[in-house]
Amino acid sequence: MKNFLIAFITGAIFILGSCNGTGSRDTEFSNEIDSVSYAIGVSFGNQLKMSGMETVNADILAQAIQDMFEDKDPAFDEVEANMILNRYFNMLHYRENLEEGEEFLRENKLREDVVTTESGLQYVVIEEGDGPIPEYDDEVVVHYTGTLIDGTQFDSSVERGEPAQFKLSNVIEGWTEVLQLMPVGSKWRVFIPQELAYGANPRQGGPIEPFSMLIFEIELIDIAEE
Repeated sequence: MKNFLIAFITGAIFILGSCNGTGSRDTEFSNEIDSVSYAIGVSFGNQLKMSGMETVNADILAQAIQDMFEDKDPAFDEVEANMILNRYFNMLHYRENLEEGEEFLRENKLREDVVTTESGLQYVVIEEGDGPIPEYDDEVVVHYTGTLIDGTQFDSSVERGEPAQFKLSNVIEGWTEVLQLMPVGSKWRVFIPQELAYGANPRQGGPIEPFSMLIFEIELIDIAEE
C-alpha cells in the first residue's frame, strides 16, 4: 500500500506539472482547482487500472473525498481503510490462487465420496474411527500432512515423526470445524477453502501464498486429558 500511495503521488505531481487546463472531450475547467482536481483524477484512475482494478464506484469515491475535506467522520477509519485496500489489492495480485481453489472445490464436490459441509469445507473418509468426537475447547493429538493443490507438501507431522498437539480453538477455522466431526481413530482427507485457511494472511515468506486452498490428510489420534 505504501508503494501504491507513493506511485499515486508521483504520478499526480507529474501530471500537475504538465497540466495545460484542457480535458478530454467536453470537459471545461473554470479555474486552477478544476484543473488540479481533474489531474488528480487522471493520476488516481491510471494507478487503479495499473493495479488491476477493472471498475470503481465513482460516486462513493467522490463522497469519501468530500467527507475528508469537510472533516466528517468517515465510514472507515484509516486503519480499517488500509486493511480493506491491502486485502483487495492482495487479492487482485493472487487472483489466480483464488480462482484455482474455487474451481477445484466445484469439481471435487461432484465426487461421490466427497462430503461438503455448509461452510464449503470438503472431506473424504479414509478410515472411520469409533472413539469420542472432540469439542471446541478440547486439546487433540493428531498426525497430518498438508499440501497445496499442485501436490506440493508444506508441512507434515508424519515426516517429523511426532504428532502435533493443540487446542481446537487455536487453529485455522477449517481444522476447528472438521475435527469436531471426526471420531478419535479416524483418518480423513480434508479440502479447506482459502477463507477457512489462511486467506489473505499466511505466514510471510512461507510456502503458502495468499488465498490458497489447502489439502490435509488428518489422523485424529486422541483427545488430550486436561
